[in-house]
Amino acid sequence: MTTPSPTSDVPQKDHGRAGRNLPAAVASAVVLLGMVAGTLYFWKTAFVVVVAVAVLVGVWELRRGFLVKDIDLPEQPLMLGGVVMVVVAYFGGAAALVTATAVTALAVMLWLLRRGVEGYVRTATASVFVLVYLPFLASFVGLMLSEGGTTDFDRWDEGVKGIVVFILVTVASDTGGYVAGVLFGKHPMAPVISPKKSWEGFAGSAVACVAAGWFLVTVLLEGDAWVGVLLGLITVVMATLGDLVESVIKRDLGIKDMSHVIPGHGGLMDRLDSLLATIAPTWLLLHYLVF
Repeated sequence: MTTPSPTSDVPQKDHGRAGRNLPAAVASAVVLLGMVAGTLYFWKTAFVVVVAVAVLVGVWELRRGFLVKDIDLPEQPLMLGGVVMVVVAYFGGAAALVTATAVTALAVMLWLLRRGVEGYVRTATASVFVLVYLPFLASFVGLMLSEGGTTDFDRWDEGVKGIVVFILVTVASDTGGYVAGVLFGKHPMAPVISPKKSWEGFAGSAVACVAAGWFLVTVLLEGDAWVGVLLGLITVVMATLGDLVESVIKRDLGIKDMSHVIPGHGGLMDRLDSLLATIAPTWLLLHYLVF
């Protein structure tokens, strides 16, 4: 028997071209950004805890979504392994992250043996997909943050600056695309996947990303201007792809939002799509060209 969609029985109010409850969305965004800024400034290791909690909520949301297709993800090993991956990335670096990811994947496959043969390949494949899509990509936040070391004596080190740049450039992509799309959007980019995403919105994202990347890299990180422009171009592409991938997942599962844990925004995964897609290339770029 197919499990009902997590949001199928929730009436959806029409909010016009904005597509969301703007007051609730703005209030939620302010609270989330305040929490991020507070942990980064006062005790940056606490930000690792925030990322770990986000991984737990994300796994919970994805399991609810996959249940619509009768795919029961093994929540416990994915959650435990996901938290370990985030922590070891921060304290142990890239090699530790690769090891933790491999061990978690093996643990998940062994865990599923308890359920028998029926559906093993499908569930194991979906589980490894979720493992890479959420905790593995999220763990690059730990790698970025560790660029300034893993102590909290310097409140404004390279790792913290890198996280700020990563978040603000990605937010610029979402904001620029949203504003340009609402005001000028006429030509759909991918009407089957995401009807509201337009080429005009993509252009707005590109302009906002390049401007933010150039400014933040040169002023905050004291890097070369061309690196900031490159960061902006990479971010707009990856953020757009991340948003489209999330839309494909939800359309395939037949749900509108992953959950309703964030007022005005839907689920946490609905907000993390762009961030997950941009963190790895951002870390690579800044690690080799700036830090």
